Amino acid sequence: MKTITLSMKNFDRPLMAAVVILAIIGTVMLYSASSSLSMSETSGRTDTVYLQAHLKRMLIGIIVLFTSILIDYRNLKNIAPWLMYGSIALLVITKAIFLIKGIHAPARWLYLGPISIQTADIARLSLIIYLAAYLDYKRDQIKDFYSGFVPPIVVIGILFALIVIQPDFSTAMMFGIITAVMLFMGGARLPHMMATGAVAIAVALPVMMAMPYRRARVLAWLYGTDDGSIGYQVTQSLISLGNGGFFGLGLGNSMEKNFFLPTPHTDFIFSIIGEEIGLIGTIFILTIFLFIFQRGIKIAKDCTDPFGIFLAIGISFNIVLYAFINAAVTTNIFPVTGLPMPLISYGGSGMIINFAAIGILLNISQSRRVVSRPSTMQRYNK
Repeated sequence: MKTITLSMKNFDRPLMAAVVILAIIGTVMLYSASSSLSMSETSGRTDTVYLQAHLKRMLIGIIVLFTSILIDYRNLKNIAPWLMYGSIALLVITKAIFLIKGIHAPARWLYLGPISIQTADIARLSLIIYLAAYLDYKRDQIKDFYSGFVPPIVVIGILFALIVIQPDFSTAMMFGIITAVMLFMGGARLPHMMATGAVAIAVALPVMMAMPYRRARVLAWLYGTDDGSIGYQVTQSLISLGNGGFFGLGLGNSMEKNFFLPTPHTDFIFSIIGEEIGLIGTIFILTIFLFIFQRGIKIAKDCTDPFGIFLAIGISFNIVLYAFINAAVTTNIFPVTGLPMPLISYGGSGMIINFAAIGILLNISQSRRVVSRPSTMQRYNK
């Protein structure tokens, strides 16, 4: 039997360094992007309202990260189905509470006193863990349509439906991409995936276009015209990036954050980064995300445990996907989606979940370096 000894000395240090750099840059840019909004909301008393909240959440995230490093990731395999079922239950509860209270806003947050939890973020990590465990357990049957491929599709389909009715269509689409990549890496047959994808697209397109605001986003992206709100946001984002040029206007010197660009500290913080530290700064940040992805793939490649391999692939792909989709939205390559940039955009649940995911990835990295196999004599004696 394989034995794994966990030691804080063995985790992937380049990966940890990249995460630290990204978190520091994110904190600086979050403060800059949110300062004007903080001053407005406090009638000029302070410009650190969002910074203070961000630092508190980051502290929790760091604690979660180191906890994830210390706990053997293989324990997650045993609770993977329960994590999925628990995530589905949280999504149902969140939607039910909004319906009971007659709240017509998107049912994305579960409020527990002063704490708010975005349940889709929990579902995102649960999805990756569930798929990794399933692919490990069914890796010899995943090519069989009924006994291997269909069961996780049914469970995940329920998860997708609950996220769509929040409504949060863009997050559901991201879940679909992550699922497709993990199933493909797990050995699922391409015809099965293509057929499922075709059905999913046939259902998703009418659902997407049925909501006026989603339809407006797509039309604004395709034709550059709408009622003014969506097009205005993208236009201001491009102006912000254009202002920055190659080297940027300098930290704190963004003009668009002064109530020209909506949500400069959340979905469109990448635009403020481009305005203040220029094209060089944006390329540097995207390069860090690519480096994190590269380290994640290396960790998966070196791992000897199939569950760890699938988990590392899922986590690393999830992080780089969110980062590049966010960048694509701010540059008008994709329609407006409302997806944050990991470790940089303002947000609590997403940041903590991302730190937990990175902690799991670091845990896998330290485990694979000290895997030991019993000698031939030991196996014979057993």
